Amino acid sequence: MHDFIQFWTTHSPIFSILIPAITAFILVLLGNPGSGSLAHDWRQPWRRGISYVSGILGLITSISYLMIASSGQVLVYNLSEWAAPFGIVLVLDRLSAFMLVLTYGLAVPVMWFASKEWDERGRYFHAMCHFLLMGLCGAFLTGDLFNLFVFFEILLMASYVLLLHGQGKARFQLGIHYVTINLFASALFLIGLGMIYGSVGSLNMADVARLMPLLEADQHRIAVAGALLLFTVFGIKAAMLPVGFWLPKTYAVATTPVAALFTIMTKVGIYAILRVNGTVFDDGISREILQQWLLPIGLVTSLYGAYGAIGTDRLRRFVGFMILSSIGTILVAISLFNTDAWAAGLYYLIHSTIIGAAFYILSGWITSQRGEFKDHFKIAPRMKQHNTVAVCYFIIALMMAGLPPFSGFLGKVFLLQATANSPYQIMIILIVLLVSLLSIIAFTRVGFVLFWRSSRPEDDIDTEEYQRYQALPNKAPLRNDKTIYLLLTALVGYMVFAAPIYDYTYKTAQQIQDNPLYESLLLKKDEEGQIISVQPYDPENLPETKYGGESADPNAHLIPALIAPETLHGEHISEYKQRQIQGQQQEEKLPEETQLKPMEAP
Repeated sequence: MHDFIQFWTTHSPIFSILIPAITAFILVLLGNPGSGSLAHDWRQPWRRGISYVSGILGLITSISYLMIASSGQVLVYNLSEWAAPFGIVLVLDRLSAFMLVLTYGLAVPVMWFASKEWDERGRYFHAMCHFLLMGLCGAFLTGDLFNLFVFFEILLMASYVLLLHGQGKARFQLGIHYVTINLFASALFLIGLGMIYGSVGSLNMADVARLMPLLEADQHRIAVAGALLLFTVFGIKAAMLPVGFWLPKTYAVATTPVAALFTIMTKVGIYAILRVNGTVFDDGISREILQQWLLPIGLVTSLYGAYGAIGTDRLRRFVGFMILSSIGTILVAISLFNTDAWAAGLYYLIHSTIIGAAFYILSGWITSQRGEFKDHFKIAPRMKQHNTVAVCYFIIALMMAGLPPFSGFLGKVFLLQATANSPYQIMIILIVLLVSLLSIIAFTRVGFVLFWRSSRPEDDIDTEEYQRYQALPNKAPLRNDKTIYLLLTALVGYMVFAAPIYDYTYKTAQQIQDNPLYESLLLKKDEEGQIISVQPYDPENLPETKYGGESADPNAHLIPALIAPETLHGEHISEYKQRQIQGQQQEEKLPEETQLKPMEAP
């Protein structure tokens, strides 16, 4: 048992990525016939079973991570045993554990809901869900900017397939727009990374945060420009204005479980803004520029979402606009750059994700009960489950509009309290209250059309309208109502335990602002106490490899500090290199030798 615990502790951060990755590959290898044959395919129960087990195992793993992180411990996992900044690292802290629990806490009930009919409408649904989870978990855990790009691409490729799940002309058209926008964002991401690496010489988050204040003026400007490009990319992912117009229509055409699962996607962009622009690029100029732009962007996004919700003509687009409004509220919290505001933003982030997913699933229920009227805001015959659906809608409306005593209200109260020392306090309070008022008006309008003005069903058995009404289902789609009840119950619990949860988010906000903590945990030092890194960037620095030849290497003495002892004495370190290391360790080294020196070409 001791060995197992030691193994688990040593390799913990990687399991949240490996579990969905291995599951996805197994599901792909299991094969998948055409969507019309899935209902009768003998492998379909196996696909669902494997997906359930993996999802539950991932949820248990994320909860165990949360328990580890709640003590303030930060776990660092060096891939291939090479330390940062030369190797890629995974970092498990309070924020990443927090986001992992949210990811699996939403994914498990949504996949359970989708396993009744929805997953039969297209190929490889469960495999793509787990590839999406792999990308999400990797993005939340990585401590390297380029690795963040890699995991972004993994989750985006899975989302392209999931968006088209179920086929249809509208999904294909908006899918093309979605893919085009994200390909453009990916190109900007790479350009930004190139600018940062070319000026800083590193892409490790802790190392970049350490080196930014030390850069010369020209290099610093290039690095700041690269950081702003990354901010634009993350803003596209988060759907903030003016680069977030795509969200309401795109999510509206996705199938119900996919739209519910996609509510976590925008939070990846918000997470990246907080993690990268809020803490890595935390020097004076970067923060000043971000504060100048992020607050008005957040306020406008929040207002636009509420205003667009009032004017939309379909329920699923209405949900998208309300999600857009909640994104603006979180961006306002980040823009204040204080611990209280960030804690409030993180608390509200969980609420907005879960309530958005519940609302999309309710939209599927309402659509199934309205027949040819679907989710259009037109007067239609009363739904057969009118009272039950109305109660669910009313509860969701109260939660999403931020009315007491629910978690949406508490999140906004925490945010308003955090504006105490802000020069824009009055403006923020007025706009947050105005958005809440507009949200109430929007929900009232929708409820008025869907429920209060619904017409009496036709009772003449000889009419065509009567036959169409009788053909409508008497019950909610399978697992639809139960999934909504589960998510709403979770939000009630979230409200009840608001005090300890807010305490966790507050400590999370404190931790992620402590750059020296991450620097001490991720970066290695030599015998003189100097951090082993590259600054400034020198293109003549060549990496040492097994196949580098027998060239004199002035940096050989740094190798033992960067890799594990087992690797140091393994086959990948040549005998010639071992002799260099041993010889240099016996010599007296000066502090400036911690900077990498160019190797002579063989």
